[in-house]
Amino acid sequence: MWKRWRIRILLFLAVLGPGFITANVDNDSGGILTYSQAGAQYGYSLLWTMIPITLALIVVQEMCARMGVVTGKGLSDLIREEFGLRLTFVLMLVLVFVNYTNVVTEFIGIAGSLHLFHVDKFFSVPICAILVWFMVVKGNYKSTEKIFLVASVVYIAYIFAGVLSQPSWHDALLATVKLPDKSVWGQKAYMYMAIGIVGTTIAPWMQFYLQSSVVEKGIRVKDYSASRLDVIVGSMFTDIVAWFIVVACAATLFVHGMGAITVAADAAEAMRPLAGDYAFILFAFGLFNASLFAASILPLSTSYTVCEGLGLESGVDKNFKEAPTFYWLYTLLIAGGALTVLVLPDAQLINFAILSQVLNGVLLPVVIILMLLLINRQDLMGKHKNSFLWNVVAWSTSLIVIGMTGVMLWGMIPGH
Repeated sequence: MWKRWRIRILLFLAVLGPGFITANVDNDSGGILTYSQAGAQYGYSLLWTMIPITLALIVVQEMCARMGVVTGKGLSDLIREEFGLRLTFVLMLVLVFVNYTNVVTEFIGIAGSLHLFHVDKFFSVPICAILVWFMVVKGNYKSTEKIFLVASVVYIAYIFAGVLSQPSWHDALLATVKLPDKSVWGQKAYMYMAIGIVGTTIAPWMQFYLQSSVVEKGIRVKDYSASRLDVIVGSMFTDIVAWFIVVACAATLFVHGMGAITVAADAAEAMRPLAGDYAFILFAFGLFNASLFAASILPLSTSYTVCEGLGLESGVDKNFKEAPTFYWLYTLLIAGGALTVLVLPDAQLINFAILSQVLNGVLLPVVIILMLLLINRQDLMGKHKNSFLWNVVAWSTSLIVIGMTGVMLWGMIPGH
C-alpha cells in the first residue's frame, strides 16, 4: 500500500510545476490590485464570483494541459495549423496589445511597491526594466523562476490578514454562495469590476503559457493524471488566496469607508491587522516580488506564443541573430511597459491596472471558444476529447463573460 502511494506522490512531484506555477503567477500585480479594489469598493458583494471562476479556471487550464500532453504542441501552434495563418496573425496582434497592458500593470506594481519606501518611479521603473531584461536574456531564468515562486508564498499572509481583520464570516460566506441583488446587474461599474475579476483569474496569456510549459516538460499521456492534479491544486490554491485578499480588504478598507483605492499604499492597509505599523513592508515586498517576476514571465510568454503561432524561431537558448523577432518583441514589451508607467499620471495607475484585467476578460471567450473547437476534434484528441460536463462549463464561461461584457458596454452608452 505505502509503495503504491509513494509512487503516486513521486509521480505528482515529478510533473508538479506548469499548473501550479501558471495559477500562482496569476497572483501578480494586476490580480492583487484588482482583488484589493473589489474588496475595498464593493465589500463582500463580489465574492460570489469565486466559486464559478475557480471551477472555470480548473476546466480551462485542464483543457490546455490535456491538449499539450496529447498533441505535443503549444496552443498558438495548434491554432495556426487548424485555423490558418490569417486568423492566428489577428489573434496574436490582439494578444500582444492586451499583454502589453498587462506588462504595464506589472511595472505599476513595481512603482507602487517601491513608492511605499519613497523611491520615485522615474528611478525604480527603468532600473527594474533593465534588471528584468538581463535576468532572462543574460541570466539563468529557471533558477530565477524558483526563487520568485518561493518568495511569492508571502501572499499566504493575506489568509492570516483576512482572519485577523475579524470579518463578518457569516456575511462573507453567504456572499460567496449567494448571488447579489438584481439591482447590481445593471450597474456598469459593478459589471466592469466583475469582468476584471474574471480576466485577472483566467487571463488569456496563462492558457498559452501553460500548454507550452506542459509540452516543454514532456509529460506523457500515461502520466497525465498527476499533471491534472497539479492544475487542480494550483487553481484552488490561487483562488483561496484571492478570496482572502477580497475579504481582508472588505473587512478593513470597505468597513472603514475608504472606498476605491487610488494608490498601492491604500491596499497595504489591509495588511495592518497582521503586521501593524509594518503592514506596508509586508505588502510592498509581496507586491514587488510578484510584479518583478510577472514583468519577466509575461513578455517572455508573449514572445514565445507569437513566434510559435507565426512559425518563427524563439527561445532564450538562441541569440539575437537566430531569433530576432523573439528578442525584439520581448524587449519592446518591457520598454513599452516601463515607458507607459513613466508617462501615465500617478492618479491613473490603479485605473489602468484594472482596465488591463477587464481587457483580459473581454478576450477570454475568444480564446476559450478556439480551445473548445480544437479539443472536441476526434482526429486531434481521439478518446481524450472533452466530456459533456467539461463542454458545458467551458461554453457557459464564454457565454456568461460575453453577456457581462455586453451589459457593461450597453451601460456605457449615453442614456443607459
